[in-house]
Amino acid sequence: MSAFAAMTRAQGKGFLRDKQMLFWTIAFPLMFLVVFAGIFGGDTGQSKSKLVQVGPVALFDQMPPEGRAALDSVFEISRTDDRIEALAKVRKGDAAGAVEMAGTTVQLHYSQADQVRAAVVQGTLESFVQQANLAVSNAPTTFTMQADRVEDQSLKAIQFYVPGLLAWAVSMSGVFGAALALVTWRKSGLLRRLRLSPASTGTIVGSRTLITLAVAVVQAAIFLAVGVLAFGLKLSGSWYLALPILLAGALAFMSIGLLTGAVSKTPEGASGLANLIIMPMAFLSGTFIPLDVAPEWMRTLSLFLPMGHLTTGMSAVMVRGQGIDAIWVPTLVLLGFAVVVGAISARVFRWESS
Repeated sequence: MSAFAAMTRAQGKGFLRDKQMLFWTIAFPLMFLVVFAGIFGGDTGQSKSKLVQVGPVALFDQMPPEGRAALDSVFEISRTDDRIEALAKVRKGDAAGAVEMAGTTVQLHYSQADQVRAAVVQGTLESFVQQANLAVSNAPTTFTMQADRVEDQSLKAIQFYVPGLLAWAVSMSGVFGAALALVTWRKSGLLRRLRLSPASTGTIVGSRTLITLAVAVVQAAIFLAVGVLAFGLKLSGSWYLALPILLAGALAFMSIGLLTGAVSKTPEGASGLANLIIMPMAFLSGTFIPLDVAPEWMRTLSLFLPMGHLTTGMSAVMVRGQGIDAIWVPTLVLLGFAVVVGAISARVFRWESS
């Protein structure tokens, strides 16, 4: 028993002293608990889904006060008589759906680009339709609901997944590639030798930049080729406009990688810190999960995260059929992010391990 107790104490102390183990077993899962609890943990501060009402809709207009109050608690409804304008808002992602009515049929137009949001809106609106029918006692069903997506019906689901997954892949390669290379070079002494060589700092950073951009292009080519050849992905419209914002995103995430590598002392530490940055960002940016039901603070935070701008810009031209006007703001934001974080990285950069 004494040997068992001694061994248990030794392993317990080893566990508590292993910072990597503490991170992956406690801090990392706890981080995701905070993220998911913030998104789905309650109603406080959650946003309303935006609906555009096209013309008169009896389901909405004839609701009793208590029913209308419940409707307004979950939907932010604006009105228009322009059906084309309403569908354009849904297609661009400015509204979760457009609702019009013909006879007793409630028609919901939604975007397949945000499948989770579309499902939530359909389910919620369907519940109001059923409640309206139940309110009419001893009468046959009054209202029915029909849902149609605003995009081409021939488009497959892969069309809507590619932008987010490609943004995540580019962010991973940009951060991990720069961070691990920098830490490994410093630990092996290669950075010190490069400092004494004729190669300038600009040459070193420039070569890393070229590699990062080349890898991003290769990733995009592989993603699109596999999508087209294996899964029926359709490239139409201005999909090629995704390239400028893709390259800007690669630069932004390379700057994060340089900062991560500058402050990390070991490859293991750099890997942990990179995961700590990238994985929560993927959820907080709406890359994997739409943030329509997230608290206000989380949606505000997402505006400052580069992955959200990268996903939004690529989705606009690859899925929503928009043109260059949809990408210049996200592209400028990503380039600005790259400049600012790159400047910070240069200030904290170390040639040798301390």
